[in-house]
Amino acid sequence: YTAGKRCLKSLDPNETREWTLNSRICQKIEEKLKNYSDIEVLRLDDKTGNTDIPLKQRTDKANAFGADFYLSLHHNAGINGGIGGGIETYTYIRPSKESSDWQDDLYSALIRYTNLKGNRSNGKRQKNLHEVRESKMPAVLVECGFMDSVTDVPIILSDEFAENVANACSEVIVNRAELKKKAIQTPV
Repeated sequence: YTAGKRCLKSLDPNETREWTLNSRICQKIEEKLKNYSDIEVLRLDDKTGNTDIPLKQRTDKANAFGADFYLSLHHNAGINGGIGGGIETYTYIRPSKESSDWQDDLYSALIRYTNLKGNRSNGKRQKNLHEVRESKMPAVLVECGFMDSVTDVPIILSDEFAENVANACSEVIVNRAELKKKAIQTPV
């Protein structure tokens, strides 16, 4: 319920919370990845949305789990009702080659699936953000559009956009991890 972690009221009378937008995408990714073998998804947020889990707790849990990849989904702000925006991806300021490769693949797929490149978006950036700095595995943080952009808000509120982001992320995870579809069990 933190101010700023929601859509701008003038653009979305419901002031949809960032967690709601993020969670919707996470649920879709989880659902898609259930169709593949040899993958376990560990969500690091509170699935109810009632508690904001500190970033340190998230990275500590992922590190203890021994995750192979850390994907952090967010929605951005900072346009204050202006136009433009778009998707941005972040790695640490000195990313590993593997993190950079994940970032390249994710950004490319996200733009291909959503076309939300925007006119303010820098696309692929490096920044000293906790989640990409403190994770011991390759990590990418994705800002899935701006919650205070006249251009982005109608798009990011749509279920079609959430589905497209989930398709892009799932495709990259499946391809990079070389996942195989589960065999379909036919009833006897």
